[in-house]
Amino acid sequence: MRILHTADWHLGRTLEGRSRLPEQEQFLEELEVIVKDQNIDLVLMAGDVYDTVNPPASAETLFYDSISRLADGGRRQVVAIAGNHDNPERLAASSPLAAKQGITLLGMPGKELLTIDCRRTGERVQLYALPYPSESRLKELIMEEADEAKLQQAYSARIAGLIQEACAGFSQDAIRLIMSHVYVLGGQDSDSERPIQVGGAYTVHASAFGQMADYVALGHLHRPQAIKADIPIRYSGSPLAYSFSEAGQAKSVTVLDVEPGSPPQVEEVWLSSGRPLVRWKAERGIAQVYEWLEQGRELQAWIDLELHLEQALSMEDIQRLRKLHSGILNIRPIYASDDSRIEESETSWRNTPIDEVFRRFYQRQTGGAEPEPELVELFLRLLEESEEPAQSEVVG
Repeated sequence: MRILHTADWHLGRTLEGRSRLPEQEQFLEELEVIVKDQNIDLVLMAGDVYDTVNPPASAETLFYDSISRLADGGRRQVVAIAGNHDNPERLAASSPLAAKQGITLLGMPGKELLTIDCRRTGERVQLYALPYPSESRLKELIMEEADEAKLQQAYSARIAGLIQEACAGFSQDAIRLIMSHVYVLGGQDSDSERPIQVGGAYTVHASAFGQMADYVALGHLHRPQAIKADIPIRYSGSPLAYSFSEAGQAKSVTVLDVEPGSPPQVEEVWLSSGRPLVRWKAERGIAQVYEWLEQGRELQAWIDLELHLEQALSMEDIQRLRKLHSGILNIRPIYASDDSRIEESETSWRNTPIDEVFRRFYQRQTGGAEPEPELVELFLRLLEESEEPAQSEVVG
């Protein structure tokens, strides 16, 4: 039997105000091709379907249309669970209609073991699908103490108890799977995952998944990775890079070839959809950026630009850069700092002309840039206007 594991679609997410929906649509079209080419029998989506609990209608439309095409009228089974970003009730609301298409949508944590029969091979899957198990969704308080170490131990033990109870029904002649959306100790995160734990308290030990499952499919961490454990435990990762901390990461989905009683054959299928996230570091200033743009460098990427400068960057420069490359999202000027010019004692401030005080303040705030003469003149004019009504109240 062939199973595809994916997670963390975050439909509706933006990047610095730019919509990623066209890229997400491209990914889901690519996913449909993969499940057909790879002869997939079961698709597991391990949470964070959406980026917010109140996703835009366009994101919901994309999700329902896509999973319908993945299921292909029930010829292929699809199981999706709620992650920490999803509204569990909203995700599961369409379950009665979805079930008729071979789609299972689960919002709240439970103890039920799903049984799925594979039409193609005649094999049976037993799946314990555990949506994001926060205390509120579990409807219980794990412990009243605020001690982080004790809370972590208690939370992991509670999740282990749920898994053990559900997986007691595992059969030797079935393919045994666990799917959840949790943070497992030892996983490598990135900036684009908004945390589901306070400190390190709401994390789970790898041992909590026991030793009976043939494979554990996880969601939450955006970097594809395996967790060191006695059984195969894996994060499939997000299909797109959602922050510049993921710049350069290759994205994939995980495909399993598995049969009862045998270790699964695990393969990463690399994705090509979506615009890459790239960091540019222009140490030779804005002229170097113009050189790159003339060369047509990474025209389809989203760019985080670190720009080393001697003078302040004007609005005209910023507008021109973004006109030449629509993917430039962040421009972070780094100014050459002259510490001897910036540092001074408290006494020197009192004897320094106000325009020079402003220049030094501006240099500190910008990392060493020189203010334009027009800006200094505007500051002095505003200062003069503010002092006119109440000269007697001015304190030196």
